[in-house]
Amino acid sequence: MGTTSAEGWYQDPFGVHEHRWMSQGQPTKLVRDGGTEAYDPPPDLPLPGVLVPAEAGSSAGDDDTGEGGQESSSSDWRAARAALDAISGGAVVDKPGGEW
Repeated sequence: MGTTSAEGWYQDPFGVHEHRWMSQGQPTKLVRDGGTEAYDPPPDLPLPGVLVPAEAGSSAGDDDTGEGGQESSSSDWRAARAALDAISGGAVVDKPGGEW
């Protein structure tokens, strides 16, 4: 798979976190460790090696699915936010003061 089509959770290619959300092949600041999501901007480094989907190295308890296998709305919201941040360079905010 080419990195330009990478979309979703991948093992953090920088090794800082367990997973990092990729949007259009680019790393975003949305990260996940032990099922807890947070923000941490990616290092200003080129992507090392091949991207590995998070499912390839995750146990069943590490996914973001709720009942019936549906992804949680919080995860969907965060993923959408990470994609928007990647596209806009972080310039889009929806609350005064810059907080989402």
